[in-house]
Amino acid sequence: MEDVKEEIKSRLAVEDVVGQYVELKRAGRNLKGHSPWGVDKTPSFMVSPEKGIWHDFSANKGGDIFSFVMAVEGVDFKTALEKLANQAGVDLSKYHGGDQTVNKKKLRAKEALQLATKYYQACLVRSKPVCEYVFYKRNMNRKTVQEFKIGYSPSDGKSLTNALKKRGFTTAELDAAGLLNRFNADLFRDRMMVPFIDTNGNVIGFTARIINQGEPKYLNTPETILFNKSRFIFGLYHAKESIRRNGYVVIVEGNMDVISSHQAGVKEAVATSGTAMTEQHLKILSKLTTDIRLAYDGDAAGVKATERAIMMAGDLGLDLTVISDYHGAKDPDELIQKDPKLWQDAVNHRTPAVDWLLTKYEETLDLSSAPGKRKYSDVALKLLSYVKDEVERASYEVKVAKKLGVEVEILREKGDRLNHQLASKPKKYLKKPKTILQNDTLIKIENSLLALKIFGGVTKTKIPLEIPEDDARLAELELVFNQEHAAVKNADLEKEATELLNRYHSESIKQQIQTLTAKLAEMDEDDEEYETILRQIRDLQNQ
Repeated sequence: MEDVKEEIKSRLAVEDVVGQYVELKRAGRNLKGHSPWGVDKTPSFMVSPEKGIWHDFSANKGGDIFSFVMAVEGVDFKTALEKLANQAGVDLSKYHGGDQTVNKKKLRAKEALQLATKYYQACLVRSKPVCEYVFYKRNMNRKTVQEFKIGYSPSDGKSLTNALKKRGFTTAELDAAGLLNRFNADLFRDRMMVPFIDTNGNVIGFTARIINQGEPKYLNTPETILFNKSRFIFGLYHAKESIRRNGYVVIVEGNMDVISSHQAGVKEAVATSGTAMTEQHLKILSKLTTDIRLAYDGDAAGVKATERAIMMAGDLGLDLTVISDYHGAKDPDELIQKDPKLWQDAVNHRTPAVDWLLTKYEETLDLSSAPGKRKYSDVALKLLSYVKDEVERASYEVKVAKKLGVEVEILREKGDRLNHQLASKPKKYLKKPKTILQNDTLIKIENSLLALKIFGGVTKTKIPLEIPEDDARLAELELVFNQEHAAVKNADLEKEATELLNRYHSESIKQQIQTLTAKLAEMDEDDEEYETILRQIRDLQNQ
């Protein structure tokens, strides 16, 4: 793996890769620009062409070209490797020691889907009734049809299969690509075809809408070696640049809502395709922005989806809001057909998710009755347990208490009692998610301490961190020192290191408590380690 990474690095300059996303300007031996995550007012993004590394001081991220693509595109290492290898003209198959059979199957599936897309596009152009449906009934313009590669699958059920077999594809290869039904004929027939496009621009499947009569209304590619619905986000390939540039994402319910939104100028719209939103979806989007705007229906399903989103977003540090003013339209697509400007305004006038959800509960529960107040307080307290900011949570507690006509202390006492009950139940301990997020503050302090230890000559303050051996990591730390500590007088470096070390210990304790709490949530009360871990948490809290 190191061989292929070095080969790609030798062919791609860090400034060229980063320059595709960030406008860079010369700053001495380095290059400087604004954070691609839009979190700085003055340029805080540094690139060292000499060392082949980058560091974003505002977002507290850094590394080489691989870590950059992973962060800016919101993808895993494998995807970043494939993307950069493609740019560098490096054949990964020469380096892979893994299963070549699987790699070949994936490659053939991609080729089949790419040809299928072109075939469907050609079928659309040749059919006047289908063109009338797409361009007039669905109100798509030519640019949108080309951008999203919209096509049409013929109704005879064998045209695509025959065409691809003539190109050398076997039945097994077409089935692996998700193009066949159980009779080994075309899966899609008489439908408007919309490709699923991954973040690298590859077609990995389709969503297909029936044009005439028939069920189901929408038919999606089944899960294949390329398509995983719990990870795939429809429209992200087209939206990611706007999301990064404008700092927010709009999650709509339907794929057609996404397409209409992009045509209306709101290019930050995406959708989870054929499945409810998962934590994996939110994690992918959180790498691009923390401003998540939900455009869900106000029905029971929309309320439930919003509640789940709040719970999943609780520990991800996301700013969750709801777009709900559709001016009488049932969804964004219908609103856009009415007036695109109304949709643009709706996106900018949203409501905090907790406020929106509390209002929905107020509308459905009888708050004049004691049982209604009990149910409302139960759901409200459950919701507020996912609000991490103390000031924000206190503000909501006051609001809820006022709505119930009780003192806020009474509401908090009930909340404490519920939390105590949860803490006594092993599998529901504090309802913490399994995934432990990195503490950004801890990482930033650690970077500074290592920079002071390696390049600042700090020796009196004992910094308990191992010096990394990786050249790219050392180069990044040198960049941190030059940017943040080089101007400090030598006599003050020890003092700065001591202050940072105290903060580091405090943040470390927080991180340890979070890790142990999540571990406890996965254990049974009679587990041998349960009491030990619970005692460790209490000891850390008392430090």
